[in-house]
Amino acid sequence: MSKFLFAAAAAALTFAAPTAIASERSFTHEGVTYTYSITTRDKAQILEGRTSKGGEFRLNVKNGWVEGYVNDTRVSFRAPREKAPAQIAAR
Repeated sequence: MSKFLFAAAAAALTFAAPTAIASERSFTHEGVTYTYSITTRDKAQILEGRTSKGGEFRLNVKNGWVEGYVNDTRVSFRAPREKAPAQIAAR
């Protein structure tokens, strides 16, 4: 499950934009493909999806925290900080 949490945190900040609309997205991490959609509700980003191994997840990203369920297991962790555009451009 720790592999999933890393991937979920990456998805939460890499792909969640404040103006995100519900469209399906995907990425692969350590051989597992994560397919999900992002919606915005009450100032929270909601990531709902599934993995190529049959797992399901629903994560709410709000106020610097990620909370939700992964395969019926409750998860909660601090969201990684976003990098400023200047920091990304400098690399």
